[in-house]
Amino acid sequence: MIDSNFDVIIIGAGAAGGTTAALLAEAGLRVLLLERGKKVVWPNVSRDHLRNQRFARYGHNAGPEIDGNPRVFVDPMGNERVVRPFEGAYSNNAAAVGGGTLVYGAQAWRFMPQDFRMASTYGVPSGSSLADWPISYQDLEPDYEKAEWQIGVSGDNAGSASPRRRDYPMPPLPDTIQRRMLREAAGQLGWSSLCPPMAINSTLYNGRPPCAKCGSCVGFACPSNSKNGTQNTMIPRALKTGVCTLISEAMAHRIDTDDRGKVIGVTFFTSESGAPQRISARSRFVVVSCGAIESARLLLNSASSHHPRGLGNESDHVGRHLQGHYYPGATGFFAEKTYDGDGPGVSIATCQFNHGNPGVIGGAMLANEFVKLPIHFWHTSWPPNVPRWGLEAKHFMRDNYGRTIHIQGPVQEIPSPESRVTIDPKVRDRWDIPVVRLSGTAHPETVRTALFMRDKAEQWMRSAGAVHIHSGGVGLYLSGGQHQAGTCRMGNDPKNSVTDSWGRVHAHDNLFVIDGSLHVTNGGFNPVLTIYALAFRCAQGMIQRL
Repeated sequence: MIDSNFDVIIIGAGAAGGTTAALLAEAGLRVLLLERGKKVVWPNVSRDHLRNQRFARYGHNAGPEIDGNPRVFVDPMGNERVVRPFEGAYSNNAAAVGGGTLVYGAQAWRFMPQDFRMASTYGVPSGSSLADWPISYQDLEPDYEKAEWQIGVSGDNAGSASPRRRDYPMPPLPDTIQRRMLREAAGQLGWSSLCPPMAINSTLYNGRPPCAKCGSCVGFACPSNSKNGTQNTMIPRALKTGVCTLISEAMAHRIDTDDRGKVIGVTFFTSESGAPQRISARSRFVVVSCGAIESARLLLNSASSHHPRGLGNESDHVGRHLQGHYYPGATGFFAEKTYDGDGPGVSIATCQFNHGNPGVIGGAMLANEFVKLPIHFWHTSWPPNVPRWGLEAKHFMRDNYGRTIHIQGPVQEIPSPESRVTIDPKVRDRWDIPVVRLSGTAHPETVRTALFMRDKAEQWMRSAGAVHIHSGGVGLYLSGGQHQAGTCRMGNDPKNSVTDSWGRVHAHDNLFVIDGSLHVTNGGFNPVLTIYALAFRCAQGMIQRL
């Protein structure tokens, strides 16, 4: 039985929650860190090529459990269906101690200064909810630096895409065949290129070895412990203090309030002792760090007579503006070998088109892809005119798997207020808690930008000498997958935001949201370093309030 009284309860032990737990515990606060997933380490995280977090069509390897964790998905035509965690419409994030950082690809980009001022830079498209952040790049830059050094990032100091005061703690990962080919091709086009920053050790760092180049990186736990996430950096720091209690397989039911509507703690379920238990813990502060979809769900499910629409939802913004990342790109087939067997695979990028594209709002970073599993290659890179079975398919796989390059990039999405998370009135999970209902689509401007970036990926392939180029279509759909963001966005005005610029929920002195939910816009980059940086910033803000 746990002590039920803490200074802070943090719900979610991912990038933000794990970081916040370490900083608050090291400041002397008694912290309870709750995680609905399991505490797992390599090799207990499956390396099954058919069932993993990267390619989850047949199942996944880092939670949540397939049974008992449904969601409801509503398509653009209004048709609804119950979906399970491994289905694409579920928009799953890993559920484990470390969250997605246990199995992520670990690209560690800073957003650009313009990414914090999208509305001022481009105007607000009709039907969108595009807005500026209440903080600037300059406000967050010191925290980007802290994240890079305390989590551990390898990168290209000469080619950094955003202003910086200090070098990366490690040099970039080693050169690859694809980097050499694409660097020359970018130069021929007059494009700048750089080595992507990675939260992966390129040298010995903080006692852990450099990358072993295994090739099973994104979607899997790291066999050499060289990939840096909160499971092997910040959470161990938190536990080392002796004042942080971690409970895994603990499902938050609701944030509790007293008869005046003040937040007083959290009620959660756990089956640690073998039988389900319902526990109510009390604290001075509560931090919600469940990811953009589950954070919104918890706030909405914590409705009371004082907060009938859910906590922080007086202006009906909790759950709205859900964003992820469209990922347009192209696969090129080459006459020569392009794959040297070295992971993680991603090794070169261009930020030539993140901004400044005539007639386009924002843009994206483009990079070559992580090493693809053969089954992933078969599903996503197979040309439409080649049979998918039989001897011809077998020969095509043998002859072409090592002669392809895939370039893609995360488009800066234009948020829509109708892309949203609500609570389904009928469907419940294994704990009898109402589940998420996902509805809406991205804004049409996002599609236009995605088509523009797809063309640039094809152009890069042609310059590199591809003999055949294949790219997929781009349509309008709900985007909220592994890079989910925006559902509890920060702002100065409670009428159009959920939290202030420090993650404190408006009208609540002791309730905070610290994760990708805060993002007003999600950048044209993988967002995890921004999530880390916001955790450093918001945790320091909490400490200063004490």
